[in-house]
Parts: sequence; structure tokens; C-alpha cells
Amino acid sequence: LFDLPERKFYIFWWTFLPQDFFFLSWLLIIAAFSLFTATVFVGRVYCGYFCPQTVWTKIFMWIEKLAEGERNARIRLDKANISLMKVLRRGIKHTGWLAVAFITAITFVSYFTDARTLTRELLQFDLGFWEMFWIAFFTGATYMNAGWMREQVCMYMCPYGRFQSVMLDKDTLIISYDERRGEPRGSRKKDADYKADGLGDCIDCTLCVQVCPTGIDIRDGLQFECIQCAACIDACDSIMDQMGYPRGLVRYTTENLLEKPDSRFQFFRPRLIGYASVIGVMVAVFLLALTLRVPLEVEAIRDRNQLYRENSDGLIENVYLLKVLNKSQAAASYVVSLEGDPAIRLSRPLGFTLEAGGVYSLPVTLVADPAVLERTRYDIVFRVSATGNDKQSATTENRFLAPPPH
Repeated sequence: LFDLPERKFYIFWWTFLPQDFFFLSWLLIIAAFSLFTATVFVGRVYCGYFCPQTVWTKIFMWIEKLAEGERNARIRLDKANISLMKVLRRGIKHTGWLAVAFITAITFVSYFTDARTLTRELLQFDLGFWEMFWIAFFTGATYMNAGWMREQVCMYMCPYGRFQSVMLDKDTLIISYDERRGEPRGSRKKDADYKADGLGDCIDCTLCVQVCPTGIDIRDGLQFECIQCAACIDACDSIMDQMGYPRGLVRYTTENLLEKPDSRFQFFRPRLIGYASVIGVMVAVFLLALTLRVPLEVEAIRDRNQLYRENSDGLIENVYLLKVLNKSQAAASYVVSLEGDPAIRLSRPLGFTLEAGGVYSLPVTLVADPAVLERTRYDIVFRVSATGNDKQSATTENRFLAPPPH
């Protein structure tokens, strides 16, 4: 839950504040390097298997298939005159699209508004303006992107396809057409001796083009529009099975393997090893920093109205305001201790209980006997520790000021 009004971000059992933003930056850098590593190794598989645009487009196409039938049936429906059946089928399709888009929008907004609260407000028709705006926005965006634009988003709006080519090398696993085996292409009967006719294994059925979500012809070679969804592999293998030919005319391979069929796939490559090493170090340091992170923050503010004061007992006093923030997701009890010169002490024992994610302001008075003070300034450290848990403690530095010694 990303609670923007409260400036608190809850991820599993951690609570992060704006000052913890470097953790998010670090995580995004790790994610970027992971994407680069995956691209060097297996090409654009993120686009084909994990990208929300691809996944939602497949869901929408599945709904379209249920409502309107297979491709040929949809073409006939497009050409048919307006009828009750056509309106009904189109209505079912668009209703399904809008339902998935609406659920997607609710899910996304639930990251910023508590899901239970959002559901209750939705059922009671008591949504706020911004909640309604973002639900409507993401419903419309999902409906348009996955239902209407589809591959246009991958081809013209997504920047990843444009710069992926600089990360590929000749040993990157990509989807390719085996030109040596497939050419020259041409139609033939199933039992024909096509080798005698000088033909390759490709029967030029164009099924690989028909199933491609971006509409490219994989037989023309590697193209930036290819999202490596492997639909062309499945289509081609089905045709090879029907014709009785070996599978793999279109397959996952590399440029080097295509040029040298007897060579082996090169897994250990300098660029891949470099990326993997960097990711390993970053992940290890990130996890270590996250493990050592203390869900507690302390800040001490001196009273600026006066440098020091003398109480009725003749002791020198300094007054501070201690602000304690509990960044955990459970209430805890804390005690305050002081580190520094033993001549300076707390005026009284201090302890308090703080709810999860709460902020506590605690006035603190330090006292010292002027007879034992030898200088006008002392460095001190306030330590706030959870009761019974010495590891969950935080410190903050400040100064104790005193009059010049006589």
C-alpha cells in the first residue's frame, strides 16, 4: 500500500518513508540491470511473456474468441449486416473487455487506497473524486491499449523495442527462421517428393504471419517488432507435424547457431558475465542494507529560545524536543537513554509506547552540575531503544551547552 497522504509506503512487512526513497531507486536499478541481462541472454522474452500489454492483450483476444469465434468467423462477422446476433456478440465482447479493464483499474488504485476501504466505498457509491478519476482513467487506458491498439503499443509507443538491438549479440537466444532448411519455399501436396522439386521445408502457408501479434514475417529475419511470444513457433510446428516434417523450422536459436549448425550455444560470455556479476553484487548489498535497516527514526531539536538555564537546585539544564517515528507495522514500547559525558544526565527516566507508523514528540531535559563542567560545549547522543530488543534502536547526535567555567 502506497499511502501518499500519510507519506508511508507498505511493502510486505516493511514500512518505508520518503527518506527511504533510495531503497526504491536501488530496486529500480536492479530491475533495469536484470532486464538488460535477460535481453542479452534470451532476447526480448520480457515483452513476449511478462509485459502487461502482452498479457492483457492475450486476455482480451481470448474474450474476443469466446464471443465472436475464430479468425475466419470474426472476419465474416465484420462483413455481415447489422443484426441482433451481431450486436449481441459484439456486446458480450466489449462487456468482457470493460469488466477486465475495470478490475485492472480497481486493482491498481488499491495500491494507493486501502483495498478494504476502496471496496466499501465502491459498493456504497461513495468514491472520492480522484479515486473515480483514476479508476475511469485506467479502465479506459486498459480498454484502449489491450482491446484496440494492441501491437501498435509495442511497435510505436514502447521504447524498449527500439533500444533492445544494442543489447543483443550473435549468441543471444532469439526466434529465427532456418533459411537453409526452409528455402526455397513453396506449396506442395503432403506426400509429394518436394526435395526432388527443389523445395525446402517451408510450404509458404503464411500461418506464422497470421498468428504474429505484431504482423511481421519472421522469415524476413530479426525485426525490432518481434516480441518473442513464440506464436510463430507453435504455428509452424503444427504445420510441420501435419506434413510429417521435423519441427524447428522456426525456433529459438542464435545467429551463430544458424550460421554454424555444429557449434554450441555460448552461455558464458563477457557481457553476460559482467551483467550477472553486477546484479549479484547489487542484490547482495541491497538485501544486506534491508536486513540491517532499523524501523525506527529519531530526531532531537534543541530549544532555540535559550542556550541553557539554571534551575532552582543550581544545575544547568538544556531542553530538547525528541521526535520518534515507529516505521514498523506493530506498536512498540521504547526507552530513552543518553550517551556521552557522564556528568550530563536525563532529568528523569523516559519511556513511552508508540503505535505502528506513529510519530511521538517527547520533551527531554538534560541536567549537569556546573561544578564538574570543564567546557561550554559537549557532544551527546540520544538513544531510543525498543523494550526488550536492543537491536531495534536508533540514535541522534546533538550538543549540550553550558556557561563558561569559573
